[in-house]
Formats: sequence, C-alpha cells, structure tokens
Amino acid sequence: MKILVINAGSSSLKYQLIDMETEAVAAKGLCERIGMEGSKLTHKANGQATEILSPMPTHQEAIQLVLNALTDEKIGVVKSLDEIGAIGHRVVASGEYFDRTTLVDDKVMELLEKTVPLAPLHNLAAITGIKACQAVVPDKPNAVVFDTSFHATMPDYAYMYGVAYEDYKKYSIRKYGFHGTSHKYVSQECLKILGKPDAKIITCHLGNGSSITAVNAGKCVDTTMGFTPLAGMPMGTRSGDVDPAVVEYLCKMKNMTVSEATTYLNKKCGMLGISGLSSDFRDLEAAIRAGNERAILAVKMFCYQNKKFIGSYAAVMNGVDAIVFTAGVGENTPVVREWTLEGLDYLGVKLDLEKNEGRCTGNYKEISADDSKVKIYIIPTNEELVIARETAELL
Repeated sequence: MKILVINAGSSSLKYQLIDMETEAVAAKGLCERIGMEGSKLTHKANGQATEILSPMPTHQEAIQLVLNALTDEKIGVVKSLDEIGAIGHRVVASGEYFDRTTLVDDKVMELLEKTVPLAPLHNLAAITGIKACQAVVPDKPNAVVFDTSFHATMPDYAYMYGVAYEDYKKYSIRKYGFHGTSHKYVSQECLKILGKPDAKIITCHLGNGSSITAVNAGKCVDTTMGFTPLAGMPMGTRSGDVDPAVVEYLCKMKNMTVSEATTYLNKKCGMLGISGLSSDFRDLEAAIRAGNERAILAVKMFCYQNKKFIGSYAAVMNGVDAIVFTAGVGENTPVVREWTLEGLDYLGVKLDLEKNEGRCTGNYKEISADDSKVKIYIIPTNEELVIARETAELL
C-alpha cells in the first residue's frame, strides 16, 4: 500500500508518496504560489526533478496537478490512483478535541474548524488541503495526524497553566506542545538503538522553530512549546518564553495592538531580533566565526535555554539515558550542540568534540565520548514517515 502525505500551507502544498512495504519515498514535491501568479509544481521522482508551470487558483487545482504528476506516464510512479490507499494530512493543533490520528468524517471536520483559533494559519491551510483532496478524490480515506498528539500523554500537572481552572475548562488554555511527529520518530529510533524500552530520552528538535521533549519509556511527559509554538527557547524569529506582561508593555510603548505585539514576538524576535542579522543559523555561524558579538549573544542565549530545559527534564524523569539532536539546526550545527551540552558534566554528559564536527550520513550518529554516561545522538527526523505510518495503522 502507498500513502500520500500532504502538508498544506496557506499558499503552498508539500507532498510525499510513501510505499509502506519498504517505507521508501516513491515521489515528493512542492506546489508553490497557490492562488498567486507564477504558481508551479516541482515534482521529484525516479532520480529526476520536473517543474510544471500551471495556474493553481486554489488547493484543489494543486492537488489535481500532484495526482496527475504521480500517474503521468513519463514522470509518474503509479499506474493509477488505485495504488494509493489513503491520504495523511499534517495538522498542527488538535486542541482538546483529538489525542490521536483520526479518519476524517463530517464530525471531524466540524471539530477541526473549532481548532482554527489555536493555529489560524496552519490549521486553516490543513482544512483547505483536506477539502481539496475530498473534492478531487472523494473515494480516498483521509487521516489527520496532529503535531500535538504525541504530547497527549503529558500529566495534567505538566500541561496545566496557573490560570483560573474555570477558564482552562471553558477556553482550553493549556500546554499542547508541537513537533510531535518529529519527537515521536526520533525517540522511537533512539529506543531501538539503545535496546532499552524504558529508556529516559530528551529529544531536541532544533530548527527555525525549536522544541525539546522529555520522553520516558516512549511517552512524552513534558515539552517546551505550549498553548502555541511561541513558547520555549528563543527561535529563528520567535521570542520564546517571556513575561506575559511584556505584551501589555509593548502595546503601550510601541503603540501596538495585542495582535501586532503577538506578530512581533513571532516574526521579529529570537535569533533575528537579537543578532540583527538573520534567523538562519548558517548565517549566524559565519558571523560567530567573524567575531560578531550580537550573533554570539543570540546563539549563546539559544543554547543556554536548551541547557536549562535539558537539566529540568532530567530532573522530571529522575535521570536521562540519551539526548537526541534533530531537525535542521540540531542535525547540522556543531556549535549549537557543543554550547548546549557544556556544563552538563554532573549528569554524566560528555560530548566527543571530534565526532561532533562530522556530519551524520546514515540513520543516526553517536557523538558522545566513550566514557559518557549519557548517550548523545544525531538522528535525522522523518515526520512524513510518521504521518504515513499512523495513517496506514489506522486503516
């Protein structure tokens, strides 16, 4: 069976077709500039990339183009759509309506609409993608896989905020966590490597958006992102944790609305705002080598918060067996891994600096020193495979 994985954005649509017998990617691609001039599909299959320039007024036309490419005689990988068993959709926020992967029906669509305020851009785009698939291939089952569902195992004392209990119940104000498919994948891979099903693992998904999760015996017990993906460490453009009163203060001092202040904290802060240079860690690495003090400050702040979360999660789990780095920054930025792990000797964490400099070219790479009590790994993430697996399991 083959599963089509869809990740719909407001004006884009990423996809992968995964053969579940081998878990290999048969094809993947990206639709860009949906609803805009100059829209195009970039389709990759059989070792070649093909660009298709075509109008895509809506996601429905984008989905049709994707299906046409997958079944095309020259660039396609399936003879007919009958070979595709189902479509799995990435959805960012579940609210308290869902705690697992779910097949789409009318009731599920109603509940998905209620989650839009929690992640307006992401969830609205996902709903649009689901409706487009239903219109183009109405006979295919659709499954929704949530970024938040892996974190549904957090205990109430971990996910609750100190707001009035009545308001928590009425408005569902609580920690949800995000990047769940990534944390699930790398923690499961780490459990296989360790051969220890009850292992205590701290997974560090570090990218433009970043989060760290405590995983005890395969289950999430805490994570850094909260009600929205704004919480946690400072990220590419997000501020991370700040005193809530900062929002009111910004509104007064910069003559902002609450919405404008929230956009500011999401889009103009973090590494970009602190360094004044870039949100891209590759640019910051180059600036650090050149001695740029603000770039050094930005990355030190990032790593300092990472270290604090690792320490706190080791306390929560009463120990740690392994620390995993994943995603764009976690996999590819040695200085971040080094500065994050400095000063964790008391936990038995010891990084091999020479191994840390090399790249991960396989399924994983161990970068801990031989005498480190805690294993340290780089494990490249595969969120699409998790979505495909969970969709297939549901069927």
